[in-house]
Amino acid sequence: MKPLSAISRRLVIIIPYAWLLVFFLVPFGIVFKISLSEPVMSMPPYAPTFDMADGISGFIDGLKQLSFSNYLWLTEDALYINAYISSIVIAFISTVLTLLIGFPLAYGMARAPATLRPTLLMLVILPFWTSFLIRVYAWIGILKPEGLLNQFLMLLGLIDEPLIILNTNTAVYIGIVYSYLPFMVLPIYSALEKMDYTLIEAAQDLGCPPITAFWKITFPLAIPGIVAGCMLVFIPAVGEFVIPDLLGGSRTLMIGKTLWSEFFNNRDWPVSSAVAVLLLLILVVPIMLFQQAQAKAQESER
Repeated sequence: MKPLSAISRRLVIIIPYAWLLVFFLVPFGIVFKISLSEPVMSMPPYAPTFDMADGISGFIDGLKQLSFSNYLWLTEDALYINAYISSIVIAFISTVLTLLIGFPLAYGMARAPATLRPTLLMLVILPFWTSFLIRVYAWIGILKPEGLLNQFLMLLGLIDEPLIILNTNTAVYIGIVYSYLPFMVLPIYSALEKMDYTLIEAAQDLGCPPITAFWKITFPLAIPGIVAGCMLVFIPAVGEFVIPDLLGGSRTLMIGKTLWSEFFNNRDWPVSSAVAVLLLLILVVPIMLFQQAQAKAQESER
């Protein structure tokens, strides 16, 4: 009989893989199977290429009839190509803006007195205590022409007429940055909090200017947190649906909205599944880069 410690070690490895199998690989396999099907007027609205009820012979026949026409359709239609490109551009700009705002916040939290850090950390996490949908709806009341922002700016005399922010890409950037800012702050704060600040003091004692010490010591040590934060913001922002739908309006083109439209309005499940599969493949690249960055960070800590 194997020792209990050996069994527990194997369970630690098996449980995450079982979780991925049940909640990722199996759903992905179902979506991929639907993406290879043909749309029909029925419920569900597709004719499956593979039907396990037909046995092995039916599976082989399905392989013979295998077609990637839905994926070819996505490459031929400019709507989907533009939606993918627009989603990546919006997610990239939002990630950069979130980093520019989140890094100073995380740095200030890491350099704050130890007694004040838990309070600052709680303030960063506090928005998660409110529903994501309610927080996005709140921005509608702030950004609309007669909203709080325009009233405040007109009260100060900075503008003469309301600014048109709602239903533009600017509103989408504001919504994404606000919603995902904690995902950028927390990894960077975790990296900066563990930093040995005596290195900064030693550099200053040797005559190194503060800015130079920051770029040569603080910033390189914060790179693992920056990479983690960027991935945690960029990956969900690419497939974001709620924020562009509520704040961006009909003019904002993102792949999440396109997928929703194909699935619910057009009821074209095969094409919408193909859109989802391609989106996942696009996100695999930053996920792999994130894993490599984590591996390098773990090696450097050893």
